[in-house]
Amino acid sequence: MPVIETLGGALFGAVLQVLLDRLDSRQVLDYFRRRKLDEKLLKKLKRKLVSINAVVDNAEKNQFRTAYMKAWLDEVRDVLLDTEDLMDEIHYEFSRYGLEAESQSSSSKVCIFESRIKEVLEDLESLLNQKDDLGLKNASRVGVGLGFGVDRAKRTLKETRHISFVIDDYGVSCNEYENLYDAKRLRTFLPVTRISYWSWFGVDRAKRTLKETRHISFVIDDYGVSCNEYENLYDAKRLRTFLPVTRISYWSWYCETLTLELIFKLKCLHVLSFCGCVNLKEVPETIGDLMHLRFLDLSNTGIQKLPNTMCSLCDLQTLKLNSCVNLKELPCNFHKLTNLRCLELIKNSLTKMPMHIGKLKNLEIFMMSPFNVGKSSELCIHQLGELSLHGDLVIKDLQNTVNPMDALAADLKSKTCLVRLDLNWDLERNLDNFMKEKEILENLQPSKHLKELSISDYGGIQFPHWLSDNSLSNLVSLSLINCKHCLLLPSLEFLTFLRHLTISGHDWIGTIDADFYRNSCSAFASLETLSFADMKEWEEWQCTTGDFPSLQSLSVTNCPKLKGHLPEQLSHLKKLIIEDCKKLVTVAPRTLEICELHLRDCGKLQIDYNPTTLKMLRIGGDNMEASLLERLGHIISHTSLESFTIFSCPNMNIPINHCFDFLEKLHICGGCDSMTNFPLDFFPRLSEIDLSECPNLQMITQRHPLNHLKILRIGKCSRFEYFPNEGLFARQLESFYIIGLENLKSLPKHMSDLLPSLNLLYINDCPEVEVSDGYLPSNLDEMCLFNCSKLIVSLKGPWGTNPSLKSLSIGKVDEDCFPGEGLLPLSITNLEIYDCPNLKKLDYRGLCHLSSLEKLFLYKCPILQCLPEEGLPKSISKLRVEGCPLLKKRCKKQEGEDWEKIAHIKYIIVDRERVNI
Repeated sequence: MPVIETLGGALFGAVLQVLLDRLDSRQVLDYFRRRKLDEKLLKKLKRKLVSINAVVDNAEKNQFRTAYMKAWLDEVRDVLLDTEDLMDEIHYEFSRYGLEAESQSSSSKVCIFESRIKEVLEDLESLLNQKDDLGLKNASRVGVGLGFGVDRAKRTLKETRHISFVIDDYGVSCNEYENLYDAKRLRTFLPVTRISYWSWFGVDRAKRTLKETRHISFVIDDYGVSCNEYENLYDAKRLRTFLPVTRISYWSWYCETLTLELIFKLKCLHVLSFCGCVNLKEVPETIGDLMHLRFLDLSNTGIQKLPNTMCSLCDLQTLKLNSCVNLKELPCNFHKLTNLRCLELIKNSLTKMPMHIGKLKNLEIFMMSPFNVGKSSELCIHQLGELSLHGDLVIKDLQNTVNPMDALAADLKSKTCLVRLDLNWDLERNLDNFMKEKEILENLQPSKHLKELSISDYGGIQFPHWLSDNSLSNLVSLSLINCKHCLLLPSLEFLTFLRHLTISGHDWIGTIDADFYRNSCSAFASLETLSFADMKEWEEWQCTTGDFPSLQSLSVTNCPKLKGHLPEQLSHLKKLIIEDCKKLVTVAPRTLEICELHLRDCGKLQIDYNPTTLKMLRIGGDNMEASLLERLGHIISHTSLESFTIFSCPNMNIPINHCFDFLEKLHICGGCDSMTNFPLDFFPRLSEIDLSECPNLQMITQRHPLNHLKILRIGKCSRFEYFPNEGLFARQLESFYIIGLENLKSLPKHMSDLLPSLNLLYINDCPEVEVSDGYLPSNLDEMCLFNCSKLIVSLKGPWGTNPSLKSLSIGKVDEDCFPGEGLLPLSITNLEIYDCPNLKKLDYRGLCHLSSLEKLFLYKCPILQCLPEEGLPKSISKLRVEGCPLLKKRCKKQEGEDWEKIAHIKYIIVDRERVNI
C-alpha cells in the first residue's frame, strides 16, 4: 500500500505544484498587472488550492470505501485540471503577444479570464464546504508542502520494483508521474483499466463519458481509424491525450481526413500522437490553436512540411519527427518553441536547418540521425555546436565541409550525452585534399563519455591523435570502415574498455604488428568481438601469446593476400569466421569454448585439435582444400553438432557411416554433388531440413517416422523425382516448401494421416506435380501455389473436404478467367492472386460461394480489366490491388467504374495508397 498511496498523492501533488508555480510566475503576475486584473483573485485562488491540498491525502486513502469520496476526488481533479488549462491560456497569451497594448480582442479575453477564475473559486469553495460532510481531515504532508511528500516519495520510489494501479477515466499523464524518474529499479509498471472505461465507443454512455474524458489510448487494427467509429470525439471537448498504439505487425495505419481535422480541433490536448499515420501528409494551420500541447509525435507520417503556426505552441516540450522522409525543412520560426526540451529527428531527410535553432536554450535532448552536411550554409556542421545532442548522431557528407573550423565549431567534445557517433564521407567523391580531411576529423573530436564510434570513407592518410591517446577512454565499440588511404592503423592501447572492434576496407594496410598494440599488456584486454574485412593488401598479422584474452568472436573475411598468422590461443573464443582468404597458411586458434565455426575458401587453414564444444558449422566455397574437408568430416562425426550448413561447396560430402542423432538443423545449398539419395533415418532428431541446388539428388528415403521435424524445404534440385514410397512420415512437420522440382510428379502419399500437424504448404515452379490421393492434412491452414496449374486442378476435390484452410495464395495461373466455379475451398478467409500476366477477368461463379472470405489481394495482373459485374462477396472487409493498372483506374473513389462494387469494403488499398479515407 505505501507505493499506491505515494502515487495517489502524486496525482494531485504534481498538478497542484504546477498550478502554484504558474500562479507565482512572472508572466501571470505581469499579465494581471498590465491588464489591470484583480490580483486578489490570484491570492485567493492560491489559498483555496493549498486548502484543497491539505485534505487530498485523507480523501485518497478513503476513496475506495465510499462512492461519494471517489466522486468528490473526481470533481477536485476536474477543477484542478481546468485551472491548469486556464493558467496555460494566460501564459500562452503572454508568450504570444507579450505586454503590448491590448487590442479589442485581448480586452474581451481579459474579461473571460477574470470570469473563469471566479468560476474556479466558486467550484473550489463548494468542494471545501463538503469536506466536513465527508469526514475529511487536514493532513500535514511529509517533506515540502505539496505532492507526494517529495523527499519520502523519492526515497520510496528508488527502492520500488513493482507498481500496479487502477486507471480512472483521466488516464495517466507525465506530469502526474514525473517522480517515476527516481524509480530506477522498477521492473513492473502495470496499469489496469476498469471495464467501464475499457471500450467506450459504441456504448450508450459514450457521449456522456466522453464529455468528461481526459485521456484516450487504444490499439489500432489494420483497418485504421475512421470518422464513423470516432464521431463521438466531437463531444470530447476536454480531451488531453490522444494516443493511438499500433500492433507490431501494423506499424503504419490510416486515419480518415475528417477524423484528422476533428482531432486537430480538440483545443485542450496536451499529448497528441499520429505516429505511423501514413496518410497524414499535411498538418493543418489550426495546430497553432492547441495552446496546451506539450507532446507531439508525428513520426512515420507522410508530412511534407510543418506550418509556421506550430511555432506558437509556447508550451510544447517534446516533438518527435522520426522517419518523416518527405519532410525537407523545419518552419523558419522554429526557434520560437522556447520551452522545447526534447526534439527527435531520427532517420530524417532534412536539407536545411532553421536559423537561430541555437536559441532553444531549454532543449535538453536533441536526437538527430543523420545530419546531412549541405553544400550551403543552410545545413552547415557548425550548427551542431548550438544544440544539446543526446543518444545517436550520424553525420553524413562530411566532404561538403568547406572550412575545417566549422567542424571545430560543432563542438562535439562538449556533447557529453552522445552515446553513439557515426562520421561519414561520400565514397564516390573526388578526393583532392588529404590534409583538409584530416583537419576536419581532428576537429570533430567527441566527448570522453562516448561509447560507440564509427568512421566511414575517411580520405586522410592517418587517423587523428584523439583516437590513439586517452581522449576516448570509455569507448566500447569502434568501427573504421573504408578508410582506404590510411597508411597505418591507430594504436588503441588506451581503449581499455573496448569490447567491439571492426576494421574494414583499408587498402594500404599490409601488416598489422606491434604498433597496433604498442606492446601494452592492457591493450584489448576487454575486447570481445574483432572483425577484419576487405583488406586487399593485408599479408601478415603479427600476434603474440596472450593477445586478446577476452575475445569471444573473431571474423576475417575477404582478405585475399593474408597468409598468417592467426592468434595461436584464444581461450574464450566462441565464434570463428574465416572466409575468402585463399592464401591463408596457418593454424586455427585453439580454444576450449568454440561453438560456431564458419569456413569458406580459407586456403590451407588447419584445425589441429578436436572442437568437442562445437554446435554450429558452416562450410562453403569451390576451392576448399580436400584435406580440410576430410578433417571437417571427421569433426562432424565426433562432436555434438546441432546445426550444419553447406553452401556452394560441391566437394563436401556428409559421411553416411553412422547415425547423426545429435544434429537438429541441416542446410545444404549448392553442395554435396555426389549425393543422389538423402536417407532421413540417419538424422532422427532433425527439426529443420533444407536441401537446395543439389544437382544429383533424386529422392528422399525413409523407413522410420521422424518425431522432431518441423520445417522441410526442397528446392531447385533438377533431378528430384520421389518422396518415400509409403509417404513422408513426420507427425510434427508444420511447414513444407517445394520449389523448382521440374521432374516431381506427385506430392507425398497419405499426407492427411502422416503429416497431421502440417499448417503451411508452399509449392512454386513445379509444373508437373499433382495430389497423389484425395485428402490434405486436416490442420492445413495456409497454402501458397505458384506455377502449379496441374496441382490446382487436382486439388478441387481435396479442397472441398478440408475445413481448416484459411489462407490461399495462387500465382502464375495461365488462364484468362479465374477461378473456376467450385474450385476454391469454402473455408478460406484470405485469398491472394499473384503474377497472372494473362488474367483478364475474375469469374464471379468461383468467388460468390466464398462466404467466409475477408481479404482479397490482387497483385501484378497487368491486363485484369475489371471486377466481376456482380461485384465481390459481401464478406470482404479488406481489398488490396497492386500492379493492376487497368483495375486501378476503375477503383478510384466515387468516379471509378467499379467503385460501387467495392464501396462497402472497409479497407481498400490500391498501389500502396488507401483510397477509401
